[in-house]
Amino acid sequence: MNRLLQGLSGWARPPQLTAGAFALAILVGTVLLCLPIASQTGEATPFARALFTATSAVCVTGLVVVDTAEHWSTFGEVVILALIQVGGFGIMALATVLTLVVGRRLGLRMAVRTGSEAKAVTLGDVRQLTTGILLVTVVAEVALAAVLTARWWIGYGQSLGHAAYLGVFHSVSSFNNAGFALFPDSLERYAADPWICVPVALAVVAGGLGFPVWLELWRFSRRSGARSRWAWSLHAKITLTTTAVLLAVGFVSFLALEWRNPATMGGLDLRGKLLAAFFQAVMPRTAGFNSLPFGEMNTATLLVTDVLMFIGGGSAGTAGGIKVTTFALLAFVVYANVRGEPNVHVAGRRLGAGVAEQAITVVLLSLGLILSCTLALTVITPFTLDQILFEVTSAFGTVGLSTGITAELPPTGEVLLVLLMFAGRIGPITLASALALRRHPRRYDLPEERPIVG
Repeated sequence: MNRLLQGLSGWARPPQLTAGAFALAILVGTVLLCLPIASQTGEATPFARALFTATSAVCVTGLVVVDTAEHWSTFGEVVILALIQVGGFGIMALATVLTLVVGRRLGLRMAVRTGSEAKAVTLGDVRQLTTGILLVTVVAEVALAAVLTARWWIGYGQSLGHAAYLGVFHSVSSFNNAGFALFPDSLERYAADPWICVPVALAVVAGGLGFPVWLELWRFSRRSGARSRWAWSLHAKITLTTTAVLLAVGFVSFLALEWRNPATMGGLDLRGKLLAAFFQAVMPRTAGFNSLPFGEMNTATLLVTDVLMFIGGGSAGTAGGIKVTTFALLAFVVYANVRGEPNVHVAGRRLGAGVAEQAITVVLLSLGLILSCTLALTVITPFTLDQILFEVTSAFGTVGLSTGITAELPPTGEVLLVLLMFAGRIGPITLASALALRRHPRRYDLPEERPIVG
């Protein structure tokens, strides 16, 4: 892989190379899933179905057109698991780690490309960031797999081997925010089990914060408490604060809107309702597990979930969406404009104009893509607007939550979701790096004029 990527580096810029690497991983996964050995029946899986599944796995989404445990064999499930790990870890980060492992020097081009995907601030951060990504991934996934294995083995009487298989699969799927489950109802059967729901939810949050945040927390964990918190970067402060606020908003919203819904929370006791609300508040971060049936939820709940899925999680992690930093920065821009302030200040720092422009561009392009695909699916499918908008936002945000219409979409609808998943995983990364790399000074400017706004 490393030689292939290095060979491509002669002609491809970081955004193109990142997109090409993800596309190559999807193609390889599609071919493997098409093999007869990958299905339970021993028959070759249709290309379109394999492509959808491979894209969903590499883009760590979790939307499925077939039941994972029922359709795919153990070989197929292992392929899906590998695709999730590769997609969540990052193609360029993986190539960088392989380069470091074999003892080769990390070239400038490889460092630039890895930095564009992992959002490293400087080239000097790339080596430390990628090794940190590997460490965090291994520790988190092993710890979660151990907890889940013990629960399924001791609490549910599964054999140790099968419990370990379930534990590893759901651990990788959780930390990478993929949402693939080996149960037809996702995790609904465990809605009241804190030993399943809480570890999975914590892993989703951990993966969704982003690796730069974890690296920074680890650096300052060895320093004195209060002073180390003040030394956090602006990115870490925004990510942690906004994530906490969105989790609280999601928790209160799910609890209030679904409290009396007999098809979701209505039949649970107080403890079960609190656990279910917390679990579902975490999942739009963006993992596609669900402990409650979204197809039975109120329209208001689906709309709140749409917003949370659109925002997503932290940058340079396993989450999708426009990212919490983008959302927070736009909120600060609006706040500064309402107050009539010429500059945007956040936590004692002034934001450059370019940052706000990139955030606005990402949001508007994302909204345009979601609305266009929603309109297209409204025309070619019989489903309601709230169902279609939920599905489209879930695909773009690489969330994987569904109201149950994914498998019923026509082939054209499946293709649209494939493109959305790819754009959701690659788009923000590619767009942000492309905007940063393509900025050129203009040798002249035109006369200024202010049109009427509002």
